[in-house]
Amino acid sequence: MKTKNEYIESLAGELKEWSAQIDLLSAKAKETAGMARLKYVQEVNSLRSSQRAATQKMLDLENASDDAWEQVKVTSDKVWQDLRSGMASAAAKFQ
Repeated sequence: MKTKNEYIESLAGELKEWSAQIDLLSAKAKETAGMARLKYVQEVNSLRSSQRAATQKMLDLENASDDAWEQVKVTSDKVWQDLRSGMASAAAKFQ
């Protein structure tokens, strides 16, 4: 099992990678026209919202006491899984 700091470092790395991927998807959305563009922009906005929630959960983990961090980790895992699913779905739509 990862320590609190290892877990947070892992999440921070994922967030950095996802941020770059969201930026690429945003650029692709700008290259499209019409309804497709609108759908892509909505998808990117949804991903950014999920990214903000994940960032907040990471901050919650950082601020959690050593005794409470496991409990915060459970809700964090759910937010992270939602963002992972959203990223996979968006990537498939943008191809």
